Amino acid sequence: MPKSLHENICNEGLFSKIFQKHYQSLYAYLYYKFGDYLNPEDKAQEAFTKLWQNCGKVKPEKAKSYVFTIGNNMMLNEVKHHKVVLQHRQLKPKAHTNESPEFLMQEQEYLQKLQRAIGNLTESERTAFLMNRVEGKKHKEIAAILGISSKAVEKRIYRALAKLREQIKEL
Repeated sequence: MPKSLHENICNEGLFSKIFQKHYQSLYAYLYYKFGDYLNPEDKAQEAFTKLWQNCGKVKPEKAKSYVFTIGNNMMLNEVKHHKVVLQHRQLKPKAHTNESPEFLMQEQEYLQKLQRAIGNLTESERTAFLMNRVEGKKHKEIAAILGISSKAVEKRIYRALAKLREQIKEL
């Protein structure tokens, strides 16, 4: 059985013919599938660059499917990358607010007062209060965790609220 003249596409003339024959259709495919935003022209060129880098491994009859697969995968990777970038942009903290500087200062002062007032509570009151108001636990859950009755939990939270109201007039 006679061997094919071109078992791979490392020959520049053959590669050039493949490029001229398939480049425009690859570009059009990537453009129509993914749009212009992800730069399909660059991905088409990169696909042919990869074809040239792996020319010894690719037979001429497989070149078209190779560059289409490579180009499509590059675009899919770019889409994944853009999704990650968008997610991280959404996680950014706000750099500005609509509140006035005076309001922000008052808010800081209030939070400091609240921290001090919570710090002044007894350990049992502070624990019950924070479990209820911060962690959102119900009185029965707190009672089970602390090993006390629900009534004792209610009493501790009530005392904590009374002390906080007394220390912070804005409440």
